[in-house]
Amino acid sequence: MENPEIPAGGILAGVDGSPSSARAVAWAVDQALAEDRPLVLAHGMGPVESHWMGQSAALDHRALLAARREEARRVMDAARAQVTGRAPDLVVHEALLAQDPRELLIALASRAAMLVLGSHGRGPVTSLLLGSVSVAVTKHAACPVVVVRPRRTEETRGGVLVGTDGTERSRHTLEFAHRQASLRGLPLTIMHCYWDARSAFQAARARRGDASPGPDVEEVRLLVAESLAELADRFPEVDVRVELVHGWADDCLIEASKTMDLMVVGTHRRRALGTIVYGSVAFSVLEHAGCVVAVVPDPVEDARPEPA
Repeated sequence: MENPEIPAGGILAGVDGSPSSARAVAWAVDQALAEDRPLVLAHGMGPVESHWMGQSAALDHRALLAARREEARRVMDAARAQVTGRAPDLVVHEALLAQDPRELLIALASRAAMLVLGSHGRGPVTSLLLGSVSVAVTKHAACPVVVVRPRRTEETRGGVLVGTDGTERSRHTLEFAHRQASLRGLPLTIMHCYWDARSAFQAARARRGDASPGPDVEEVRLLVAESLAELADRFPEVDVRVELVHGWADDCLIEASKTMDLMVVGTHRRRALGTIVYGSVAFSVLEHAGCVVAVVPDPVEDARPEPA
């Protein structure tokens, strides 16, 4: 299949021909325009044998391969036509390979600025790309992953929502959320659920051998304010509101997402494992959020190995 040179720093969109994929492509086009980046359309058709497992051995596998390639080409052509209709001057690249879609997207994400996926795929073959494995791709992608969930257009949108625990490890996620709010001219709500924050501080102190209790609400409020000071200077145009909420982070974020355009959550890497530790909060949000969700991994250089 086709494997042209893909530029680094593009907006990568997984495509499969489904309505969910079309929503993801539209979102990715707008993001590429906003950031002045090229767009990369990616489709992994997977090994042909896996698509026809259980079929008669008498089938002409070369003919099946040709048919699958033709189908994949139609999917890519339709996505490119959608892009042309929405942004005719946007630079577009294609990655169309006979490769497991998860492997393709994870590999391409290592050079991308962002990966955009739909929340549901189409059929037993293409659902490998969007739907059942979108969570798997999100776990391992090196760049932020945006999952475009459907929403009711008549709902009033409230801007960008980001969850933070008030610690340094939230800095990269907060920066991403500020940038997206700035690009879109939207307000930013920073939500801090202090049950979870207290647990996070206690866990961090326990790793250092400190058994003292976690911070109270006022300490948390101060820590959040301190973490936002630099970002306020860098993004003065963003209208920021901080909410401290008593409750579980996933419940609070999911409820608040119903009136938002974009929700941002973070995941954290452990260098010793070489992968992202994927928490229950991000998983719950991806499954139940009422808006588009961006999952932001820690940068590799900020990762630290677990203590022995």
